[in-house]
Amino acid sequence: MDRFWLKSYPPEVPVQVDTEQFRSLNQLFEDSFRKNGTRPFSVCMDRWMRYNELNELSAALGAWLQHLGLAPGARVAIMLPNIPQFAVTMCGVLRAGYTCVNVNPLYTPRELEHQLKDSGAETIIILENFAKTLEQVVSKTPIKHVVIASMGDLLGPWYGRWLTFAVRHLAKMVPAYKLPLDAGLAVTTFKQAIASGSRLTLKPNDSTLDSIAFLQYTGGTTGLSKGAVLTHRNVVAAILQAEAWFSPALKRVGDVSKTNSIAALPLYHIFALTLCLLAIRWGSHITLIPNPRDFGKFIEVLKKRPFHMLPAVNTLFNALLQHPQFKTVDFSSLCVSQAGGMAASAGTAKHWLQVTGSAMIEGWGMSETCAIGTNNPVTNKTFSGSIGLPLPGVDIAIKDDDGRSLAVGESGEICIKGPQVMIGYYQQPAENEKAFTADGFMRTGDVGIMDEQGYTRIIDRKKDMIIVSGFNVFPNELENVISLCPGVVECAAVGVADNMQGEAIKVFVVRSDPLLTEEEVASFCKQNLTGYKRPKYIEFRDDLPKTNVGKILRRELRSAA
Repeated sequence: MDRFWLKSYPPEVPVQVDTEQFRSLNQLFEDSFRKNGTRPFSVCMDRWMRYNELNELSAALGAWLQHLGLAPGARVAIMLPNIPQFAVTMCGVLRAGYTCVNVNPLYTPRELEHQLKDSGAETIIILENFAKTLEQVVSKTPIKHVVIASMGDLLGPWYGRWLTFAVRHLAKMVPAYKLPLDAGLAVTTFKQAIASGSRLTLKPNDSTLDSIAFLQYTGGTTGLSKGAVLTHRNVVAAILQAEAWFSPALKRVGDVSKTNSIAALPLYHIFALTLCLLAIRWGSHITLIPNPRDFGKFIEVLKKRPFHMLPAVNTLFNALLQHPQFKTVDFSSLCVSQAGGMAASAGTAKHWLQVTGSAMIEGWGMSETCAIGTNNPVTNKTFSGSIGLPLPGVDIAIKDDDGRSLAVGESGEICIKGPQVMIGYYQQPAENEKAFTADGFMRTGDVGIMDEQGYTRIIDRKKDMIIVSGFNVFPNELENVISLCPGVVECAAVGVADNMQGEAIKVFVVRSDPLLTEEEVASFCKQNLTGYKRPKYIEFRDDLPKTNVGKILRRELRSAA
């Protein structure tokens, strides 16, 4: 196809990337570890980890996992927040020849059970703070091996022990749990696994660019999340595409290995995960923010040392701006304020530029595309309001419902093709049939218009997906859950505009029990849905608007909301 948008590319950005320079993602890791051994990789609570430590610890964990006798390509679930154990685990799993299954640590038991069953993961590495959730469902999943991490495991012998004690006993953030050892479950601490693995040798594996690296779960229109199958080639391509696109903005840093990227978004989310992998490629370091909602501490971290890349969703940018101490931060080193995960607002972008002197650069991608799709040039001095240009090697087509490409300026579904696009959903042939067009483009569900320069603007969503603070929420899942609440006949979930979250969830409920209250419905949601999936508004109705065949008209409800 005619890539006319290449005429709008910054002069130093290549039009393609070469994934074949690596045999697998593991070779990219090995190259970085060899070149950058003494350089810092991450800092968390003022405790530093260098690349040689990441190398040694991940090799030990990988060797220990191999010692379990897992089959090649076995799925290993990772249920960790932004702490040093995440990168060690991710690299260890991949280097051992297995597949990472990233799990949101805030999942409810129901959500966790589905993902473990669907992925077929037999091993999980989990922070003890969330072990209570696992306890409630583990007997109904394939899990055989559990590795329990503590908050302070990799934060030094003295500070680490103190932090773990404080988290357990002072903050009381670790609910009591008991995992059923009598059911054949093997439970090991993270430290024990590392210690045992350090006495073993990490064996070479047969991973290639076509091997599966990640099952990255995303919302499902059927009400259940689906695992996007991301190969080593997909992930390597995404890293190289991000490198090509972001490098021009970091010229004033000089050596990109000196770049400090802020990891406040959760690393299990594809947006932050890809930027973490980019840091490994560069040999640069990331600042881990375990709890970005503690804005006071977050801002104190920003004040400690120069930072160059700050990826965030619109709600995070906005929340930082509202904090009275944010203006006291030194922004002179900030090169890239990367917005993604949800629509960026012009108001937030204007305020951000006024306070920081850095323009918010909006991009667009999906779990299915390793977060890579389109992006505005990172040297822009103003907010564009568009999602930018297709990145190197990416083709964007605007298509109608029959898969025909439309002319420039016509609105239709944004469809994408490129080396970073997933090969399909895990064990979902019917969904895969619907996801791709006959000419190999993946349907995104977003409706947009591309202009003559190649910039795309999203104007609507074909799907009913709700985006809450950058997280995808599908109404069917909420409706399936809430319909199980005693006293509920039927319900419908829609997204409504929200200044803080971008969108908030509103649920319309028809009840059989007239005594059912909003508080009871909210309590049921709290027990069964992750925080960002819980409705902010609940409205009772006598009936819901429907088509003549009985389909609920969500659009009508959105208009009324």
